[in-house]
Amino acid sequence: MSQSPQSAPLHRLLSQAADAVQGVREGRSLTDLLARVPAELRPGTQALAFTALRRLGGAEAVRQQLAPKAPPPRVDALLLVALALLWPDPEPAYADHTLVDQAVHAAKTRAPASAAFVNAVLRRFLRERDALVAAAERNPQGAFNHPAWWVEKLRQDWPAQWQAILAANNRPPPMTLRVHAQRATAAEYVERLAGLGLPARVLGAPTPQALVLDRPAPVTALPGFAEGLVSVQDAAAQLAAPLLLGTGPDFKLRPGARVLDACAAPGGKTAHLLELQPDLQLTALDADAQRLGRVQDNLTRLGQQATLKAVDARQTAAWWDGVPFDAILLDAPCSASGIVRRHPDVRWLRRPDDIAALARIQAELLDALWPLLAPGGRLVYATCSVFRAEGQAQLDAFLQRHADAKSHVVPGFTGHLLPLADNATQPSPPLDGFFYALLTRR
Repeated sequence: MSQSPQSAPLHRLLSQAADAVQGVREGRSLTDLLARVPAELRPGTQALAFTALRRLGGAEAVRQQLAPKAPPPRVDALLLVALALLWPDPEPAYADHTLVDQAVHAAKTRAPASAAFVNAVLRRFLRERDALVAAAERNPQGAFNHPAWWVEKLRQDWPAQWQAILAANNRPPPMTLRVHAQRATAAEYVERLAGLGLPARVLGAPTPQALVLDRPAPVTALPGFAEGLVSVQDAAAQLAAPLLLGTGPDFKLRPGARVLDACAAPGGKTAHLLELQPDLQLTALDADAQRLGRVQDNLTRLGQQATLKAVDARQTAAWWDGVPFDAILLDAPCSASGIVRRHPDVRWLRRPDDIAALARIQAELLDALWPLLAPGGRLVYATCSVFRAEGQAQLDAFLQRHADAKSHVVPGFTGHLLPLADNATQPSPPLDGFFYALLTRR
C-alpha cells in the first residue's frame, strides 16, 4: 500500500529532497527533478526541497564550517537539506531530534559509512547553532541565500530596495487564481470557494479576475478547474493580456484582430487573451515543441483555439505568412529573477554571464518581430525579471534603434514591477517581479 504525503516517512522525503538539491547543484531544473519523484512522495519532497533551496546559501556556509572538506555529493546534499530544516525558525516543521534521527536514517540508506558523520555534524550544529548561523550570515550568500553576484547586481539596480527584494524572494508565494472572464466574476468564485472551506479574497484593479487563496490548495480541490472556469496565474502575469488588448475606453483592439503570442509556453497569457477577446485570430509560437504541448493542454481545458507553431520566433521567414499583426505579445526568455520565490532553484542555476546572453536574445526577438507589426499596432514586451538589463535598459536600447517606435506609460502596468509589499501600484500580497513595456508603431 502506497504512503500518502502526510504519512510518508520523513527519512524517505529527506532522501528524495537531497537528490533534488544535488541535481540543482549539478545544474538541473528542480521542475524536471521533481517530475521523477514517485507521485505519493512528490508534495512532501517539494516542500522540503523548496525550504532547502531558500536557505541553501546559509546551509552551505555552515557545512563548510563544520566539515571544511566536502563529503561525497550524496552525503553533502543530505546534510544541506537537514541543516536548512534545522535553521532557526519560529515555526519549525519538525522537532530537532526528529529531524536528526530521520536524517541519520536516510544516511544509512544512501551512504551507510557516513551515518555517524551525519549524526555528528548535525548534533554539533544544534549545540553551536547561534554562533554558526551568525558566522554564516557574515557573507552575502549566507546572509541572503542568493549567489553573491546576484546580490551585487540587485544592489546596483535597486539601491533602495535590493534587501527587501531578496527577503521577498525567500518567502513562499501566495496562490493566485484567474477566473475565466466569460464565465464568472472573481467575487462569485470567492463565494463558491468559501462554501467549500477555502477562504480567498478578490484582488481588484488592475487585475479584476484575480483572487488569492488564504492557503494554497491542489488544483483538484478548485471547483470548475478541469472545465476551465479558473486557472492558476500570478497577478503580475495577469497584466499582460489587458495591456495588449487595451481594455480601457480610449482603445480596444478591433474584433477579429490578428494577434501573435511570440513565446507562448506554458500558455497562461495566451488563454487570458482569448478569455478577454474570444474572436481573436491568435497565433502562438514557442521554440520548444514539448512546452508548446502545454499551451495546447491549457487551451483544450479552457475550450479555446489558436494556431500553434513550434518555431524560433526570430526566424520569421520560416513561419510568417506576410500579413502584419495588429498586436504582438513578446513574453521573452529571461533570467526569471522576478519569480524565484516560486522557483527557488533559479538563483542557483543562473550564472553571471547568463544575463547578457539572455538580453541579446531579447533584443534579437524585438528586432525580428517589430517589422511584423502593422502601423498603429501594439507590442507588449514582457519579462519576469527584476534586472534592469532585461527591462528598462532593453527598452531604452530598442527605442534608440527604432525611430518608428513609441513607448507608452500605463500606470500600474508598465515599467519594473518589483515583488515588494509596499509598492503602492500593486495589490497586496506583492506580485511576482515583472517588466512590461507597451510600444506602438508610428
